Amino acid sequence: MIDKKYFLEFLHGIGLDSGSGFRWKAFLLTFGIFQTLTIYHCSSVSRETMPPHHTESGFQNSDLTKKPGSVGAFISWQVSRLFDRDRPSLDPGDYHFEIQPNDGLVVQNNKKDFSVTWIGHATTLVQIEGVNILTDPIWSERCSPVSFAGPKRYTAPGIEFDSLPEIHIVLISHNHYDHMDLPTLIKLEEKFHPRFYAGLKNRDFLLREGLKDVVEMDWWEENESHGLKIHFTPTQHFSARGVLDRDKTLWGSYLVEGKERKVYFAGDTGYFDGFKSIGERFQGIDLAILPIGAYEPIDFMSPIHMAPNESVRAFQDLQAKFMVPMHYETFVLTDEALDEPLRLTKELFQSESIERSKLLDLKIGQTHFLYARTKE
Repeated sequence: MIDKKYFLEFLHGIGLDSGSGFRWKAFLLTFGIFQTLTIYHCSSVSRETMPPHHTESGFQNSDLTKKPGSVGAFISWQVSRLFDRDRPSLDPGDYHFEIQPNDGLVVQNNKKDFSVTWIGHATTLVQIEGVNILTDPIWSERCSPVSFAGPKRYTAPGIEFDSLPEIHIVLISHNHYDHMDLPTLIKLEEKFHPRFYAGLKNRDFLLREGLKDVVEMDWWEENESHGLKIHFTPTQHFSARGVLDRDKTLWGSYLVEGKERKVYFAGDTGYFDGFKSIGERFQGIDLAILPIGAYEPIDFMSPIHMAPNESVRAFQDLQAKFMVPMHYETFVLTDEALDEPLRLTKELFQSESIERSKLLDLKIGQTHFLYARTKE
């Protein structure tokens, strides 16, 4: 028998509680499930004249042995969520999340020093050599194609949008709604006119939406902006915003290289050997911003999302000096307890005998300055 408590919790989590719009929302839920099933179809086989990650219809991962879960596995997962009495609570009200209020004044006044601020989910503000960079910015209430349904954020952004410093560069890892949030991107364009970076085949779409300065890149390509080298690097993931555009645009990560500092932003990814290649190519990475959440059920999610043990392994592969965890404590996307990702990450640093100071487990809204600050 379906557990009523968990069924109502599931509906609440995706914005389908009740009310006059329930039937329409239910249709959207059905459409969303169909979309999810559709995007797991196999990509076309690449031609010999193309780079290995290119296909005739779009793109594919470099490691083809790690395939997303089957349609049957997805259906089994969704059904099990309604019957499983033992799974952890996904109700944010059952947890306590530490938020550090940030009025933006410190980052507004920082013109030189190397800092990182966790704003929530995969959104961070990186300040490097006088340049302000946002990663996968999302200030919207939901990560969804519609404003009234879909995963709803349960922690507010760590800095209010109007309190941001001047934004020079925006890095977009891929086109999923929780990473490419159009309302936020449009607001950034209107207020700051930054340069936007994205993977191949995203530029035309973003230009149509009103962004002006958009650079799209292939894996291992680089571009210069504001005195920084922006490298687009591989990840193990996929792309889609609708039913018919599976893997039509390229996903990836970024290595930002300044004169003295290097920052790696992973975006969304499963674990793969590419982390070793990135670490070897860009030796001396100061900061790695890595996802640690959205990994349960492991069998279904591991090809596209890292569990904490894989995130820690990726950090070691990259040979970075510091790690900032992200992609947790913002949206309910999968089945792990909401406080589990960070707890496990801390435990793994201890069990792997990694110096604890290398883990910068920031509160939402917290700004951390790496290295000594410049004296005025």
